[in-house]
Amino acid sequence: MVVLKSVRPAISCSSFGFDGDQLVPLHKVSFVNLTLPASLLSVRLSSRNNAKLSLVQATKESSTASTNDSAAVFSATNGKATNIVWYKSSVGKVHRQEVLQQKGCVIWITGLSGSGKSTLACALCQALYSRGKLAYILDGDNVRHGLNRDLSFKAEDRAENIRRIGEVAKLFADAGIICIASVLSPYRKDRDACRSLLPEGDFIEVFMNVPLQICEARDPKGLYKLARAGKINGFTGIDDPYEPPLNCELELPQKGNNCASPCEMAEIVISYLEEKGYLQA
Repeated sequence: MVVLKSVRPAISCSSFGFDGDQLVPLHKVSFVNLTLPASLLSVRLSSRNNAKLSLVQATKESSTASTNDSAAVFSATNGKATNIVWYKSSVGKVHRQEVLQQKGCVIWITGLSGSGKSTLACALCQALYSRGKLAYILDGDNVRHGLNRDLSFKAEDRAENIRRIGEVAKLFADAGIICIASVLSPYRKDRDACRSLLPEGDFIEVFMNVPLQICEARDPKGLYKLARAGKINGFTGIDDPYEPPLNCELELPQKGNNCASPCEMAEIVISYLEEKGYLQA
């Protein structure tokens, strides 16, 4: 925690009677330049009127304006973007959920290629539609046709692919929509990073626990055959690892030689949504 007693304005505030060489108490309007270590999670600005500011995300360098009321303007350096401000609408997530009569969330379906992720996503979307609920599918392949068309399958690009999908899924959930992300997403750290974007409970991880030999036997896209022939490098399950979830909300396993039908699996997910109250406002 960093406590600031007074600050030197970063810009001239002559209209307020300040200049760049004067120390200004925090109960007056001032601009603060902060260089923050990566480990710093929050900063609180306190003054005689108890004005406070909490940083949602630590950034390397932040520029913050504090005022003598409870509302503060936050202008930050976030990644490569500078001087950005979050504008909050008067219509929030709760209002949108009331209109839709459902709660926004992200259903993140993960598993090997050929495990049935996209099939489940489509069955689930159809089942929700039949109940009058609004859902949208973010399919891993579909997203690479547009938003992520500039990304390869190298490790760093795969991580960025998942990060972008996670951010878009978060926006859908904030809109009150049930977002179904059907993404291979082989690495736990990338899935956990997406989970951390949402409020607790709003990220529902569904693990398609289908053995590699069954996925390879299905091989709907012919990718396993190409990987075995050495024509695809870094293919998950062949020469790149898949890290199964350790604490997923739902696991849909293979049962002997038979697998539950897509509709049956969709009903399992819907039962979970009903139990957790996501199908009502």
